[in-house]
Amino acid sequence: MCSGVGASLLLLLVSLGPSCAASLSGHSQQVRSEALKRLLEVFGMQDAPQSPPRVRQPPQYMLDLYNTVADVDGVTKQPDLLVGNTVRSFLDRTRSQQFQFFFNLSSVAKSETILTAELHLFKLRARLSQDTLYHRHHFCQVNVYQILDSNNTSTADGQRLLSSRVLAVHDSRWEIFTITQAVYAWTQDRKSNKGLLVIAQTLARQQLNNHIGCFATERDHHSSKQPMLVLFTDDERRGIVTSTSLKDLATEPPFLPRVTLQNKASQNRNTRSLDFQACQRYPLYVDFEEIGWSGWIISPRGYNAYHCKGACVFPLGQNMRPTNHATVQSIINALKLANGVASPCCVPDKLFSINLLYFDDDENVVLKQYDDMVAGSCGCH
Repeated sequence: MCSGVGASLLLLLVSLGPSCAASLSGHSQQVRSEALKRLLEVFGMQDAPQSPPRVRQPPQYMLDLYNTVADVDGVTKQPDLLVGNTVRSFLDRTRSQQFQFFFNLSSVAKSETILTAELHLFKLRARLSQDTLYHRHHFCQVNVYQILDSNNTSTADGQRLLSSRVLAVHDSRWEIFTITQAVYAWTQDRKSNKGLLVIAQTLARQQLNNHIGCFATERDHHSSKQPMLVLFTDDERRGIVTSTSLKDLATEPPFLPRVTLQNKASQNRNTRSLDFQACQRYPLYVDFEEIGWSGWIISPRGYNAYHCKGACVFPLGQNMRPTNHATVQSIINALKLANGVASPCCVPDKLFSINLLYFDDDENVVLKQYDDMVAGSCGCH
């Protein structure tokens, strides 16, 4: 049997959407449940995340990142744009008036390789105030510390410096601090995660008050400016083909049977071959709403996985992109030189990755790239 398991699974899910669930038999319901379970495994999940209880806007950074690496259907634009295959965003959970931040990283598996961790803080423009520091200083130094002892954050034993930067007090923009060392330690020992401390001071090391060198917090500012931890990881789930770009998909020629008029015998042979539909690519749209996943998937709403179908009959033309092995197999099959040798199979010979932007169970927004999800072209193998 030449049809791929992945294509068969997707065809099953498309045909057994929730819209026809009422008419399904008990056996069909069981098959659908098993199919959804298998599809979740493809996406590296045991269970589908719960839909957020309230409508929450994803961080603009994550939306922009998704649009940079993926097209409107989620297909990867270029294979090397994303470092690793997973980007997770975490919002601050302390809601503290001070510049202390805590990010719950319990959703990060220990098997994931930590590549880079970034603290994103939105720098607010210094306000006019009675504080004379505002008039005397145009720059401030911002230090980001890992808290080692929650009860002793003001001493060297209670904190570890992670990043330091000099900023203009009049600027208003996102600032990104690398904190990979701390996040790696937290993922190895979750109890060690006591949060971060951010201190702004003058270049003369005089601490500034909240009116100068201040960063936006969830408590007092718009949700689009909330402090955020962005974590780049890799779960080492790699597919077979990773070096193909979306550009190849757009320029891929159609796979149609090639017919040449040479002589009567050749015409008869080609006429007989046209009784078979030659190996080619067909649409296979996966609608996440039909599957029941639209509540937690942000983008895309679905994607065209495509599937391969058709005969690989002798003689195999180059338009069928046969491997040498397939060519030999088709000859053996046509000449009946061995028993039980079937015709070559029509299968994907070029595969593309897709990207999902979704909410996890903790309402964190995750961008994940999955290899080998779109059949870019078909051939006889």
